[in-house]
Amino acid sequence: MRILGLDVGDKTIGVAISDPLGWTAQGVKTIKRVGIKKDLQEILSIIKQYNVEKIVVGLPKNMNGTLGPQSEKVLNFCEKLKEVCNLEIILEDERLTTVAAERMLMEADMHWSKRKKVIDTIAATYILQGYLDKIKK
Repeated sequence: MRILGLDVGDKTIGVAISDPLGWTAQGVKTIKRVGIKKDLQEILSIIKQYNVEKIVVGLPKNMNGTLGPQSEKVLNFCEKLKEVCNLEIILEDERLTTVAAERMLMEADMHWSKRKKVIDTIAATYILQGYLDKIKK
């Protein structure tokens, strides 16, 4: 069963996919947001391509665990996604995933302009891998 991981932002959506056994997450791409209709079409295309059965979306919580304005945007996006794909959508706490992704890319000595292009895909990979690790236990 393949699981899709998403890191939904205002300008981009990071996309990751699990291996068929659900052990590891791999980055797929970063979608540049152009409008909700096109964004959802691109995600639906990925769902079909990989035969996805479940979606994990990063929920950006504040450090104290509360939900802020960005969380509301992600929840609204998830509602629209659910309407078009009818798959289970799991919300996964994404606090510090972008920080972890940034740190990893800096340690790999990647130039900031290249980091900017892949950071959301790496963050989606962290979100999905965190979920996969949690369900294995």
